[in-house]
Order: sequence, then C-alpha cells, then structure tokens
Amino acid sequence: MRIAIVAAESSGDLLGAGLMRALRERRPDIVFEGVGGPRMQAEGMRLLEPMESLSVMGLAEVLRHLPRLLRLRRGLVRQWQAEPPDLFIGVDAPDFNFAVERALRGQGVPTVHYVSPTVWAWREGRVKILREAVDLLLSIFPFEVDFLAAHGVQAVYVGHTLAQAMPLDPDRAAARAARGLADGQPVLAVLPGSRRSELERLAEPFLETARRVQAARPGLRLLSPLVSEAQGALWQALIARHAPGLPIETSVGDSREVLAAADVVLTASGTATFEALLSKRPMVVGYRLHPLTYGLARGLRLVRLEHVAMANLLAGEGLAPEFIQGDCVPERLAPAVLRFFERPDEVAHIQARYREIHRSLRVDTDRLAAEAVLELLDRKGAAKDSVV
Repeated sequence: MRIAIVAAESSGDLLGAGLMRALRERRPDIVFEGVGGPRMQAEGMRLLEPMESLSVMGLAEVLRHLPRLLRLRRGLVRQWQAEPPDLFIGVDAPDFNFAVERALRGQGVPTVHYVSPTVWAWREGRVKILREAVDLLLSIFPFEVDFLAAHGVQAVYVGHTLAQAMPLDPDRAAARAARGLADGQPVLAVLPGSRRSELERLAEPFLETARRVQAARPGLRLLSPLVSEAQGALWQALIARHAPGLPIETSVGDSREVLAAADVVLTASGTATFEALLSKRPMVVGYRLHPLTYGLARGLRLVRLEHVAMANLLAGEGLAPEFIQGDCVPERLAPAVLRFFERPDEVAHIQARYREIHRSLRVDTDRLAAEAVLELLDRKGAAKDSVV
C-alpha cells in the first residue's frame, strides 16, 4: 500500500510522523512518499520535496512565492495522477493541500485532511472547498467536529498529539535545575515564532519588551527556544541588530523544557500558545502580520472570532492577553508580562484552568487518527469491490 502525504511546517511534521508510525504498526506494508520534515523522513518517507519549500505564511508572503508554489503543486499533482497512490493525506497547509486533494479525489483517490483549517474563525467560505476536496477530516480540537458536520464535512476528533505527549504536571524543578536557575529566580521565555517572517516582525517589540521586563525584575533570566539552527542564527542576528547587549539565552529544539522552567511566556500566536497552555504557563501573546495581509483581513472582514490564540479559544475566555498588529508594542506588552510576575493568585487560577483543558484533551491521537484512516480505506475498498 502506498500513501502520499504533504506537510508544510514543523507542527505538521510532528503530526505526520506520529500518524505514519501508527499506520505502519497496523499495516507494515505501507510505504510513504511526499513532502515533509526530519521527523517524517525518520519514519521512512521517500522525500519528493523538502518541507521548507512550502513554509510561507500570510497573504502577502504567499503572493510573493505564488509562482514557485504553483509549479511545485502542479508537479506533485501530475506525478500522483500518473501513478495514483492508494491514499493522499494533507497535513494542515490547506491553501496548498486543498487543490491537491480535490484533484486526486476527482480521480478516485481517497483523501484525508489532518488538522481543520480555521474555517470557524476566518474565511468560512473554505468549508465548501473542504467538503469537495476530502473524504475525511481529522480534527485536533473537539469544538470543530460539530461545526464541520453541520457543513457536510465528515470529521473525526482525534486529539492533538502534544496533549498526549506532554505531562499534566511538568517537572519544573528538573527543568530549572538543568539550566542552573536559583530558587525563586524569575524567568521569562520568549518564543518569537517558527517562520522567518514572524521572527523579523516580532524581534523589535519582543526584545524591547524583554529589556523592559528585565529592568523591572532584577535577576530575571531570559530564555528563547527556537525550532531550528537556521532560525537560531537568524534570531541571534536580530538580537544583535535590535537589542545589542541584551543577555537573552537562545537554544534549539528544547521549547518544552524552557516552558517548564519559565514563570511567564511572551509568545507569537500559533502552536506555541497551545504548548504554553500544556505547560501551564501564563502567557502574553503578540502578533504582527504583513500590513497588506492585515489590511485585507480587516477590510474583507475575514476574521470572525474575538480571540486568535488557541489557548483562549480552548478556554473560552481571554486568559492570555493578546496584542495584535499596532497593539503589539513594548508599551503594552511589558505591563501585561509584569502583571503575571506580580499576581500569583491570578497565575494560579490560569494554571488550574489550563490543567483542566489539558486533561480533557489527553487521548491517543496517533492511534485514533490511524484507525480513522484505515477505516476509510477499508470502506472505500469495500465500495470498489461491490461495484466490480
């Protein structure tokens, strides 16, 4: 059995690798090919294109890279139309994967989309495309399934692999000891995102915020985990440009340990807010889009939700202060960060809520996703046999 799969960024690489592993445990004959990152490659995927080729965000960025992305997508579709796989799985990246899924499904290839696009938050019109493009959607958050079912999309809640992988009670003492942190020494974790554009736009406000918080909290340690060595090098260069002399310690691939050691988190909106929630850390969320992207989103009223951070969406309330675009400035970020250092009762309430949410999300994601995929394949196979 041959499965084609496409993931476009680090979070998708993690989900895709777990699903691949669970599928192969149940069907050892499966072979995988497509686009992915190091985790999916480690699970034996035959790489057709590196994941970094697809990792762009925002309307403006997509427009700039559009000719290359379209060429890449056409090439993959042609290859898989010429030699159809038994199944196609698109992991997130809806603007890229929807067209692949629709083309292959039109040719009779069963299609699965892993991670619902935020059609319940913005660009709701995409749900029609989703309905046409996929046979099955694997949903990582429980509130999505009813919305999708109401719009004619078959969806199965499988949970988020991070909720299962991360402990309900992180070993804070061990994480702090590993970094030589003294008892009671305050720590601010700074997570500026996983994309180059995010790092470049958030460097100035985040680093100046860190400087102000450190000035107000003597002895504060600043820790900043990055996803890759390349991002670490870029972040170091941005620190040298925007905050020379700021004693911020960077690292690669250890965000969970840094979050466990931190008292407060300053983070970009995205997967990091979910990771901070699972770490039970109070967080302040900042985000800046390309001005064109933000202008289009506001002008076309594409955004429909009060909150953008997943931590707040899951909580149903604004536990994590959000500062977007023009509000994402040190004058607003720094007081919000300092508030958490100064109000332990408020932090304790937030941590209790995050623990409740984490407990509710702890399911065996890889197993549930693999079983749903195999059930689809068996159903499609039975239907094909009945026609024959």
